[in-house]
Parts: sequence; C-alpha cells; structure tokens
Amino acid sequence: MELMPDTFEEAASALNGAAQDGHTLRISGAGTKLGWGNPVPDPDIELRTTALSRIVEHNEGDLTAVLEAGVSLEAAQAKFASAGQMLALDPPLGLHGERAATIGGVLATGDCGPLRHRYGAPRDLVLGVTVALADGTLARSGGKVIKNVAGYDLAKLFAGSFGTLGAILSVSVRLHPRPLSTATALGATGSPEILSAAAVALAGAPLELDALDFAWRGGRGGLLARCSGADPSRRAQRALELMRAEGIEQHDLAGDDEALWERQRAGQRSSERALVRIAARPSALATVVEAADRCAGTLVGRAALGISYLELDPNAVGGLLRSPPAGARCTVLDAPAELRAEIDPWGPVAPGALALMQRIKQRFDPGSVCAPGVFAGAI
Repeated sequence: MELMPDTFEEAASALNGAAQDGHTLRISGAGTKLGWGNPVPDPDIELRTTALSRIVEHNEGDLTAVLEAGVSLEAAQAKFASAGQMLALDPPLGLHGERAATIGGVLATGDCGPLRHRYGAPRDLVLGVTVALADGTLARSGGKVIKNVAGYDLAKLFAGSFGTLGAILSVSVRLHPRPLSTATALGATGSPEILSAAAVALAGAPLELDALDFAWRGGRGGLLARCSGADPSRRAQRALELMRAEGIEQHDLAGDDEALWERQRAGQRSSERALVRIAARPSALATVVEAADRCAGTLVGRAALGISYLELDPNAVGGLLRSPPAGARCTVLDAPAELRAEIDPWGPVAPGALALMQRIKQRFDPGSVCAPGVFAGAI
C-alpha cells in the first residue's frame, strides 16, 4: 500500500495506524536512495512525502527558509537563486533520477557534495525540524533563526537516520549568498604521497576555499581547489603556488569550472559497478589511493575531510572490506542487491555505539515500525 499524505496530521496518523495494526512502514521521498543499506522485503506500507511540497517561507533578509520535506532540492535551489541565494548542499543529481531528490530525503540520508568542505553536511544547515513519530506524535525542534537553542536537537538526530526513527515532515534551513563568480585551481600528479601532502597544505592554508576535492584514476590524480567571492582568481592562483611548492607537476586555472565539479559529484554514484564510501584521516589519503589502485577503482572525495568515494567492480568489494586502508571505515552505497545481501553494507559497529543506537531506536520506535531492516546489523 502506498500513502502520500498532504498534511502533517495525515502523516502522523498513518504512522500511528501502522503501529497499532502491526504493519511495517517505509518512509521515502523520491525514492532515489532505496538501493542503499541492507536489502529488505517490501514493507506493508510505503509512506511517501512528495505531496508535502510547499516552500512555506523564504526569509530573504534573514537568509533562512522553511520547506516541507517533499520539496525537491532542485526546485528549492531555483527559488533561492532568484534572490541571489543558495542552500549550500550539492549532492549528485545526475543519476538514479535524483533531480527529484527531496529535502527530507537529503537530510535523512546525510547526502552532500563538494560544498561540504566550507559549509558542512545537511545536519549543519538545518535550524529546525518537524517530525512524525510512530505513536502519532508530531514533534518540533529548533526554530527559524540561526541563533537558536530551543528544545532537543532532533534535526541532527534524524540526519542520516534513513527513516528509522520517524518521518521528517518539514525543515528550517539557513541559506548563503550565491557566488557571483568562481575559479578553480587544478593540479595533477602520479604520486599518492605528493597528492596527500598537497591536500594537507591546501587544507591548512588561509584561502577560504569553497571546496577542496581530489580525484584519482589509473595511477594518476589531481586536486581541485575552488574559490568564490569578489576576486576568486587571486586566491586560486595562491592555491596553484602551494600545489607547485608541494611537488604537483601539472597545474592550471579554470574560470568556467562547473563541468569540473559536476564530474566530481557524479563520481559519488555508480549505476553499473559498486560504490564504497571510505572515511579515514585526511593525512591518510595516500593509503586510500593505494587501496583504490589495488582494486582497479576510481576515486573522488573531499581532500580536507577524509571522505572518499571509490567506484569498483562488485567482485572486488569483499576484498576491500576484508582489508580496508588502515584506520578507515568503509560503507557500501551503490551495489547489486545480491552483493548487499552477502555483506553488511554499513560495516562493523563498536559495541558501545551499537547499544546507544538500539536504545534510541527503542525510545523513538519501540515497535520497529519504521524502515525495518535497513540497518539490519544495528537497529
């Protein structure tokens, strides 16, 4: 059964009804990331938030907005752009029909792109949230202003929860001015060590970069450092000088750089192979690159944050999980269902963290109504 409530009360009632009747329920927006996590049987009820599609408020002077969960990220960005503003989230939108990806879905999956370097993840841009819980309660946390300390921080708790705790119905977000111009410094090398050293140098330099990414394929890779503002080329030129000082062999400056960053975002998805997100210390970038070479994979990622996306053959995923880069944590995102059934896509969880997640799940959804089995090994 598919439900598409168009009011908060209808959504809350649907969750409560499922709990009372002993039904399982999956919460989704546009459904662009239903292939992540453990493969599970179809639920009794699919609750889709796409009918909750209003931009409730856009407070241009305060740089804030209130959006219902079913608003597509693309539509929201078009609205904000008309006022010279943006929501500083840029996850991939080119694969799996993701141009329909919703604000609620982006928050629930914690999805983001290169702008995370400067602006943070979805949890860092949300000021408040309204959610529906399994017992039919409508809960609100935070508010509509940037300096806000009211209530429990449900927004951060629900960010990355994949619908396991309840349904996100609306979010209040902070906005930023849309850059008038950008410039990107590009550097290429065949040495993982030089790439890593240059990334560390750029991450520590006072350049106010919008994004600092890397890419690696077939034994060669490079850095991309993006600047914006009144004179982005000047700071991008300084980034090039730092790259040269660290031994980067090839370098260039790109003013019309959107295609470069679109390719970076596209590297965070795989439609035909498998995709693994690797979290490691930023200083361990060379070891992550070497692991990618061992499994003939392709890498993109956030050079200063230690977050990498490795596209590889599905048959090589098992070997990577058995022998990951030292100190790294691997999460399988895109992969065939049969592979996700053989492994735990989320990887091992420390006993203390597992116990905490189980207690939170018990508190918010004691009947395990919401998204049963998505985190099969944990909650």
